[in-house]
Amino acid sequence: MTQAYPLQWPAHRPRTPLHKREHSRFDVTTDTARREMVRECKAMKGTHIVISTNVELRLDGLPYASRRAPEDTAVALYFQRNGEAVCFSCDRYLAVWENMRAIGKTIEAMRGIERWGAHEVLDQMFTGFTALPPPDAMTTPPPMQKLWFEVLGVAHDSPLVVANAAYKALVRNASEQELYVLNDAIAHARKHLKGTHNE
Repeated sequence: MTQAYPLQWPAHRPRTPLHKREHSRFDVTTDTARREMVRECKAMKGTHIVISTNVELRLDGLPYASRRAPEDTAVALYFQRNGEAVCFSCDRYLAVWENMRAIGKTIEAMRGIERWGAHEVLDQMFTGFTALPPPDAMTTPPPMQKLWFEVLGVAHDSPLVVANAAYKALVRNASEQELYVLNDAIAHARKHLKGTHNE
C-alpha cells in the first residue's frame, strides 16, 4: 500500500538532479497548494488519494508545524481513476508546496482538455501515467544489496536521530539510483527503530 510518509517515489521514474532544481513563480500558501491539488484530482474523478512526501506526519495525518522542511522535497500524488492506479510526481522545485502546486496545475490543464471535449486525447495522455506496475510494485525500490544500517553507515543499534541525520547527509549528493536505495534504507531504519528506547 502506498504510504504518505516517507516519500514513495514511483519506481523507474527519473529524478531531477539536485543541481537542476529551482524555485517556481507560484505564489500560494502551502495549504492552498495542497488543497487545490486534491480538488483538481477529485474533479478528475480521482479516488483513494495519497500524497506521498518526506514531510513527517502526526498521528492525525497532518504535518508537524515545527519540523524542518525535508531535504528531498519531491511529491508523488497517487490515486485511482477509472479503476486504474495513477501517479503524478514532481521534484523539479525546491519546496514541497511548489511541487504540489505544479502537480495541481498539471491536472488542471488536463481537465481543460476534458472540458473542451477531447476525451480521447485525455485518455491517451493518461496512458503514460496508468501504464505502471500495481501500487505495491510502484512503491518498491530496487532491493538493497546491504542492510539498512550499512547503507546509512551507522551501527545497527544507533538511535533513530542518528539514522535520520546520516540519511539527510547522504541524500544531498546522491544519484537517482542511490536515492532509491537510501529511501529504502531509512524506511527500514524507521520501522526497525520505531518505539525503541533509542528513538
